[in-house]
Amino acid sequence: MRRFLKLLRPYAGLLALSLLMVIVSNAMQLVLPQLTADLVNEGIMKGDLETIKYKGMLMLAVSALGLVISVVNSYCSSKTSSGYAMVLRREVFHKVESLSQSDVDKIGVPSLITRTTNDIRGIQDFILSGLRILVTVPILLVGGLVMSIKMNPELTKILLIIIPIIGVIAFILYLFLSPKFALMQKKTDQLNKIVREKISGIRVIRAFNRTDYEDERFKTANLELTDISLTINRFMAGLLPVGLFIIYGLMAILLWVSTTNIAKMDAVTQADRISSTIGNLQAFIVYIGLVVFAISMAATIFIAIPKARISLKRINEVLNMEPVVVEKENPALIAPEHRKGVLEFRNVSYSYPGSDVPAVKNVSFKCSPGEVTAIIGATGSGKTTLINLIPRLYDVTEGQILLDGVDIRELSFDELHSRLAFIPQKAFLFSGTVEDNLRFGKEDATDEEIMRALEIAQAKTFVEALPEKTQNLISQSGTNLSGGQKQRLAIARAIIRGADICIFDDSFSALDLTTDARLRAAIKQHLSGANIIIVAQRVSTILDADRIIVMDKGEVVGIGTHAELLESCEIYRDIVRSQHLEEEVSE
Repeated sequence: MRRFLKLLRPYAGLLALSLLMVIVSNAMQLVLPQLTADLVNEGIMKGDLETIKYKGMLMLAVSALGLVISVVNSYCSSKTSSGYAMVLRREVFHKVESLSQSDVDKIGVPSLITRTTNDIRGIQDFILSGLRILVTVPILLVGGLVMSIKMNPELTKILLIIIPIIGVIAFILYLFLSPKFALMQKKTDQLNKIVREKISGIRVIRAFNRTDYEDERFKTANLELTDISLTINRFMAGLLPVGLFIIYGLMAILLWVSTTNIAKMDAVTQADRISSTIGNLQAFIVYIGLVVFAISMAATIFIAIPKARISLKRINEVLNMEPVVVEKENPALIAPEHRKGVLEFRNVSYSYPGSDVPAVKNVSFKCSPGEVTAIIGATGSGKTTLINLIPRLYDVTEGQILLDGVDIRELSFDELHSRLAFIPQKAFLFSGTVEDNLRFGKEDATDEEIMRALEIAQAKTFVEALPEKTQNLISQSGTNLSGGQKQRLAIARAIIRGADICIFDDSFSALDLTTDARLRAAIKQHLSGANIIIVAQRVSTILDADRIIVMDKGEVVGIGTHAELLESCEIYRDIVRSQHLEEEVSE
């Protein structure tokens, strides 16, 4: 809670002004019934025009001031709630940026999206109206009771009987609805997850004719969320008619009691009593209405508080996460003269959280600048896991990864990542232009560097064929490009970075064999000084590699050139055979 209050500090002045406006506004609500009583008793009932004029103008001035205060309060509360929501979204976003891949996996992407949007919006709504209600309730409740006792202590006793009953009902509602709000957030996360999967995998769904199945999944999740939302909304909607029933019922009772007492008096006493108390009775009824209204608002806040508390808890879970992968407080520095780009794995092992079987086990090898190191193996052999350890998407469980003789865990993230160019297995492009995506690799890249990178990546021809060339817009995730085009742009983005180590995670899989060959030849020619690591499925992609690492079940089962592995590694020979390269085996 302390963290959230600290984040609210920049808006403390506006919030204080808003709450002050609420206090003044409620105070005027308490003054107006008294003025009405004076107007009726001293002016209308006695025929005093001066009193009527004076009291009427005073009521008009108070009402006008209340309008101004209401406008100021709306501005302050809106600015405070919107600004605070902006700060929270920024904090959550920055926190997510600092998390490792394993940290993100713990919560899940759909839940992170829900927490950044729905949960923060719930907190925003609470600041906008909930705090106002928290201040309003005690003022109207205490002030209304004091004024009603002043007006008619006997009739106030009726209200004092009703208040505890309403309080018990509100507390029961709190106990019932609090877990419902938590469940609603979980159901929202589940629905977001299904929608995300459906949109991302729409081609797969259609290809396998599973539209009906996915529709049923969505229908089930949607109905579950709707049911819990309806349960909550029914109770919320029921508060208003119940409150009105109580208010009008009390008014009827009070009028009945008052008229009954007056009816028992003689005619002279009746006339005197009516002329002197009719205004007070009217004001008393208004005060009773304010008290009951305050109680109804209290019931509402009993529901709003658990909703906001759950949202705060979910956001706090993100903000309190301690990243598994952390940067050293005093990171090591590699002197410029020692920056060669030599990468070494020493007895590296890694196990995913909750798994008893290592994804990577006791891996050791060394690769140097000017060399091409290839990693090959069956699906699930640990290839991608292995290279994800290099940029510290995950941290090794055992062993070390050394960059120029320094453990990468000792380096700052800036130091490490500035030395790497990483092309993931699934090419990802951002919405924007072709040029924007390439400059993501090097912000100050010149036009000549951009065209050179496109040429090396074999992307220059199709980019120049686009209507706007490098200024052509790319839709979100690159949906207006083919898989091969996206891969080549992702490769160009890495090339333009000019890093010491270039990591290609199966980045040529969407390319035809001719384009693949031309691309590898261009990389070998233009990036001859870089340390190149290629994860591949196709043997043809890595035939000319200086070093091929064969993996099976997370372990290295062979290291050597293509020719050497054909002689020494059975698993590698099996891979070659499976790709109908028997002639390579026979040679």
